[in-house]
Amino acid sequence: MGMKAKHFGLVGVGVLVGVAASFQLSAHAQKAGAPLPLDELRQLADVYGLIKTDYVEPVEDKKLLSEAIGGMVASLDPHSVYLDPKAFRDMREAVQGKFVGVGVEISNEDGYIKVVSPIEDTPAFKAGVKPGDLITRIDNVPVRNMSSDEAIKRMRGKVGSKVTLTIARPGEDKPWVVPIARQEIKVVSVKAKMVEPGYAWLRISQFQENTLDELAKKTQELYAEQPDIKGLVLDLRNDPGGLLPGAIGVSAAFLPQPDQVIVSTKGQIADSNQAFYGRREFYAQRGDPLAGLPAGLKSVPMVVLVNGGSASASEIVAGALQDYQRAIVMGSRTFGKGSVQTLRQLSEDTAIKLTTARYYTPKGRPIQATGIEPDMRVDESAEGDLLNALRVREADLQRHLAAEGEKEAAPKDQNPSLAQQQRALALLKDRKPIEFGGQDDFQLAQAIKHFKGQPVQLAKGVPDEDKPAPAPLPGAEHKLPELKAPPKK
Repeated sequence: MGMKAKHFGLVGVGVLVGVAASFQLSAHAQKAGAPLPLDELRQLADVYGLIKTDYVEPVEDKKLLSEAIGGMVASLDPHSVYLDPKAFRDMREAVQGKFVGVGVEISNEDGYIKVVSPIEDTPAFKAGVKPGDLITRIDNVPVRNMSSDEAIKRMRGKVGSKVTLTIARPGEDKPWVVPIARQEIKVVSVKAKMVEPGYAWLRISQFQENTLDELAKKTQELYAEQPDIKGLVLDLRNDPGGLLPGAIGVSAAFLPQPDQVIVSTKGQIADSNQAFYGRREFYAQRGDPLAGLPAGLKSVPMVVLVNGGSASASEIVAGALQDYQRAIVMGSRTFGKGSVQTLRQLSEDTAIKLTTARYYTPKGRPIQATGIEPDMRVDESAEGDLLNALRVREADLQRHLAAEGEKEAAPKDQNPSLAQQQRALALLKDRKPIEFGGQDDFQLAQAIKHFKGQPVQLAKGVPDEDKPAPAPLPGAEHKLPELKAPPKK
């Protein structure tokens, strides 16, 4: 399908997928015994000197050095990035779940900015921006070969200010020009309601600092409304991830034993080889936001809904609940973002977000570039999963970190052809965006049918032998790779 996405970002959300829980201030020295590459360093100095003396006009030292650092880090993988002062401020705001922007998830594909998905209840969503739209201009500035980071900066701004997007939509003759007013958007991390008597729906849109507090509040309200819940749907569709402690805490909320491993990591340095458990010290620095959870959460039958937009922290939760057979995972294969990004602060207002490890489920299954395969593959609608042809996954990104032992093989879900994408866009043209948790939510309806023991309409093409789904069972014991577990605090 041509050159795939070079970078994957969330405009306005800017969520930190898999970032370590705390900022680490360090200036890491070269490994002991590793000689410095003097010839290459001299060459770098020579290029720097030539630019300073021979370039057509003077260039500031700060610009040259910042760009050199940024290019060096960005060449590693799509998630390692140098954070200049503005990007560092935006990152800290994103962790708190608030931002000023238009609210679209984007990728960079074939030199254009492609809309992966508009974020619920944002200006872009309300303006009618749809998955698959190509943004060709931002405030009349062409975006051809513009980086996703630059596009994000241009779409951000002050509250109430307007940005004009020029959008090319396949199947339409003329570009669509839409002015959108930027807003400060506070992403609601957790939503919940009773779908019908006995069956609850709990949605996590992203993992933020306040996710566990919101989870406790919403589940207490659910059980106060109906103490005898027969089934609970945990909706992680289009959840791009967030903070690791949130994923650990959400998993721990539903698992029966606190000593169960939630996720493990493996990397080059000793600190990257760890196992994370469902104990309080792994998800909260002080207090226990899960202390007052309803007891029924530990045993209520569960279905976890996922799709190609479920990434990182949401994949950790889905993988843990699946490994312990605590829940049935339903939907489509997840994004496959299973790498750890650690913040290394360089100065008071700059840092690098560096990939330092890979994530593994409790049973040692890799998440990176493979994702979580659902127990029951269910399309987004009775007509099929049209958005699958438009979604970009981790394995599609240029320079993506390979799964451990990954061979040169196509992912299980083959990349869609251009014709498939155009067909999907044509069918989606007049369709309203799916409201997760709404009356027309097909996948949610299938989850409720599963609870009731009724036939579930599985995805087209699923073999008959794959149709029976395992019943939820209590956690099973298993052996982990030999990993270093952090000491109890």
